[in-house]
Amino acid sequence: MKNLLLLLSIASIMLTCNNCSKKRIVYPQTATENVADIYFDTEINDPYRWLEDDNSTETGEWVKAQNAVTYNYLEAIPFRENLRKRITNLMNYPKYGSPFKKHGIYYFFKNDGLQNQSVLYRQESPDAEPEVLLDPNTFSQDGTVALANLSFSNNGKYLAYSIARSGSDWNEIFVIDLATRELLSEHLEWVKFSGISWQGDGFYYSAYDAPEVGKELTTANEFQKVYYHKIGDGQSKDVIIYRDDKHPLRGCGAGVTEDERYLFISENESTSGNSLKMKDLGKPQSDFITLVDDFDSDNSIIDHVDGKLYILTNWDAPKQRLMEIDPAKPARKDWKEVLSESENVLTNVSIIGGKIIAVYMQDATDHAYVYDLQGTKLYEIDFPTLGTVGGFSGNKNESEAFYVFASYTFPGTIYRFNVENNTSELFRASEIDFNADEYLSEQVFYTSKDGTKVPMSVIYKKGLQKDGNNPVFLYGYGGFNVSQTPGFSVLRIPFLENGGIIAIANLRGGGEYGEAWHKAGTKMQKQNVFDDFIAAAEYLVAEKFTNAAKIAINGGSNGGLLVGACMLQRPDLFAVAVPEVGVLDMLRYHKFTIGWAWATDYGTSEESKEMFDYLLGYSPLHNVKQGVKYPATFVMTGDHDDRVVPAHSFKFAATLQAANDGSYPSLIRIDVDAGHGAGKPISKTIDAQTDKWAFIMYHLGMNPVGIGD
Repeated sequence: MKNLLLLLSIASIMLTCNNCSKKRIVYPQTATENVADIYFDTEINDPYRWLEDDNSTETGEWVKAQNAVTYNYLEAIPFRENLRKRITNLMNYPKYGSPFKKHGIYYFFKNDGLQNQSVLYRQESPDAEPEVLLDPNTFSQDGTVALANLSFSNNGKYLAYSIARSGSDWNEIFVIDLATRELLSEHLEWVKFSGISWQGDGFYYSAYDAPEVGKELTTANEFQKVYYHKIGDGQSKDVIIYRDDKHPLRGCGAGVTEDERYLFISENESTSGNSLKMKDLGKPQSDFITLVDDFDSDNSIIDHVDGKLYILTNWDAPKQRLMEIDPAKPARKDWKEVLSESENVLTNVSIIGGKIIAVYMQDATDHAYVYDLQGTKLYEIDFPTLGTVGGFSGNKNESEAFYVFASYTFPGTIYRFNVENNTSELFRASEIDFNADEYLSEQVFYTSKDGTKVPMSVIYKKGLQKDGNNPVFLYGYGGFNVSQTPGFSVLRIPFLENGGIIAIANLRGGGEYGEAWHKAGTKMQKQNVFDDFIAAAEYLVAEKFTNAAKIAINGGSNGGLLVGACMLQRPDLFAVAVPEVGVLDMLRYHKFTIGWAWATDYGTSEESKEMFDYLLGYSPLHNVKQGVKYPATFVMTGDHDDRVVPAHSFKFAATLQAANDGSYPSLIRIDVDAGHGAGKPISKTIDAQTDKWAFIMYHLGMNPVGIGD
């Protein structure tokens, strides 16, 4: 890239403000180019367009230069290494996944403490000696190759699993023989956003055509297809089961009922809403029958039981309901209601031991009930406190089940559950260095700009004084129907034990109150999400939890957009902003990889002038202004992120740095060989979280004690 000048020196000028030292930084000078786009007669300059080329030498040099500045800055934070030790010690405990049973054998995941990836074990009974079945730590030396998905064949012979390299969404599928643990010849490539669903000695999966070399992480994904793979065949022999050549931006996936009687094809145009087709596999020559022909509702087949299909849907039920389909009369007008829509959101349904276990969300916390197959309520399952229950695992003909329960102050705990007699017994507790009795989690409701009541969880150490001077970490997401329910994280402990407050807001755009709550934070109502987040901070100030100089905001992906928009709209309200893997260029997001699928939440800059103007009004990349004192900003991304391509973060950081007045830093941390977050090895997680929390605590003026002891 011509005229690229990288200045790596950092001035050592030290300033003091409110007892928190800051460094004036000389940033790498990022070259600009004369590039512009025309949207409805409006010209929009894009001077850092060249940073969208993640494979260019110039972009690679820019990444190195930015990381050099960032790590030089981080190394000067006096407590950073002790914080790393504290986080490492907190992470070093055995981590177990909930057991699940397949063909009479129990399986579970376990991480001994600091293993980069969790290991899959199997055992004859919950008390038997386990043996390693699959160890993802052997996939790579540095732990950057992760297990992405796994599926057991219904005949008990095979385990198919997929891997992801360096955090990419691209997957590769392999198969092992369960009797011998032998790795078979299967190696399927260019698999993405796909399940693995077995029928006989083969399975269905979804894949794209191989992308152009060098553009694997940026090219828009088009024309996804469903294939059937027979064990022993090369991928070139796989049969295309479903394709849609008229709609390149539709995704499709296959699912088979456990008894292998019915095959379903789900097709989507975005992250919400799907059509549904069904094929009777008992009649090999039969055609697909359309169950749902539009994308106005979310529809998920639960299973085939006693000749009836159970489906979880929000068709004419924004908070979801469970319905029954007679395969002989599958038209939607003939579906029968089993669990009707209630005032709370039906989030999950399992059929275990001949019963329906239904999980409902009430004010962002979970409640579970057991029903018979006709929908008659039998009882509620008691949980230790308000929190979140992990999906129940069990078989439809056996009464034994397992689940995980957690809250913000209750570490994830595994319970063994008997469906017949409604008994839960402790199966495995977490061995975390954390005394829950010392902390309090409370749910509050605050009023947003338009009068909407919004819930928020506030977690802090007992005895905390509401004197308006406590450091706060405010987190939000607010999009894609994703709900923020209580969960435990050891990564928050150092902040909490040093007097910090964790606040997690349940913003519109999420799914906490069903589809209406989700839609209220999408497209031309997206500003509601930002208003909700800003109102959360204002509430914390008004209630004397904190003040504006003590608030750090954080979010990832869509939450990175949230942070970027709010720090620009209300720079006076926040001291620190940490957008992670954020969607920050709202005019071009849909042009990369799977970005087109987000249009139902965001709209696109090309669909109408009204939508373009709205997006331009809040797009973080396009709303940075000269002469404004923005919060201390720590942009985080991964160089292999092909979900939200790193160009979003690259261009935003360069723009912030060009406008920076020297008051507070605008840094970017670019994780090498890392993606959007899934499958990140523990070693990289510790490094990234150490840097994030060190930056936050440093700029909130905290003086952490006891770290590293």
